[in-house]
Amino acid sequence: MSKNGNMLSILWMLNTGAQITAKQMSEKLEINIRTVYRYIDALCASGVPIISESGHHGGYRLLQDFIRAPLLFSMEEQKALLHAAVFAQGAGYPFDEALNHSVLKLKSYSNQEQLSELNRHLTGFEVISGSNELVAKQILSEIEQAAADEYSVEIEYRSGREEQPKSRTVDPYGVVYWNNKWYTVAFCQLRNEIRSFRADRIISVKRTEFGFKRPAAFSVRSFFLERLLPDLGEGEGPTCVIIEGREASLDDLCHNWFMQHYLIERTTNQARFLLDEEIIHKYVPYFLLPYGKTIKVLEPTSFKNTVQTILQDLIVFYEE
Repeated sequence: MSKNGNMLSILWMLNTGAQITAKQMSEKLEINIRTVYRYIDALCASGVPIISESGHHGGYRLLQDFIRAPLLFSMEEQKALLHAAVFAQGAGYPFDEALNHSVLKLKSYSNQEQLSELNRHLTGFEVISGSNELVAKQILSEIEQAAADEYSVEIEYRSGREEQPKSRTVDPYGVVYWNNKWYTVAFCQLRNEIRSFRADRIISVKRTEFGFKRPAAFSVRSFFLERLLPDLGEGEGPTCVIIEGREASLDDLCHNWFMQHYLIERTTNQARFLLDEEIIHKYVPYFLLPYGKTIKVLEPTSFKNTVQTILQDLIVFYEE
């Protein structure tokens, strides 16, 4: 058996709650007793609280309730979990109380050397995101639970076009975080279709006694992205847009949440996108304007004219 396998076996022996000697471990694992001592030393160094008792009835045992500790997390795994917690808190994760408790539990089962190293990795690691103060975490939590349990909920929802909230019964399929906002994707019984609802516009949530069945192959992420992206082929036909510019600006443009879906070719100083004619003139100019003179449209000419028209309109607007 490998070293890791033997160390894991020792943990399981100790985890039974019984006291066991190094000689008994060596006989069960068929390894030298000195190897057992080395493995126990390695486990102690990694933060496993192994208690040694000497004497005729002595041996090794684990600290009581150690079964609840995250036994097999390496330092890199612990660091990754703590960094992920920072990201989740920055996004307004609704279960922050449980998240904080998990972080404290993880730290409590680390020895002083591990704790110092984890704190060094957390120092200077920050996530800056948009404000999530408007999102009621209790509402997000209730919707997520209803989605997991597959129960319909009644919501009071105020859309962007209406001042007064309306009552709707929806079947929540899940929640999604996009562009510093939380959304729930749900089947709306009022509209008889699947829709997305911004969480910060939900005034209240009330669970009903009626269950539902989420479609087996349904993906909340895929549905949400499809609603954001216009369908290729709805307009007059696909057209190739050629843009040249600085490499850094093109890198950023090609990773844009919208443009990346239409990228077909990329060189050091040029990028090609395939889009419908209608999409090109309706959406794309506004993704390019922030780059200023660091990028330039080469083709098609009609798109260059659209960009010029938009810029001229802006000039006239600010001259008034």
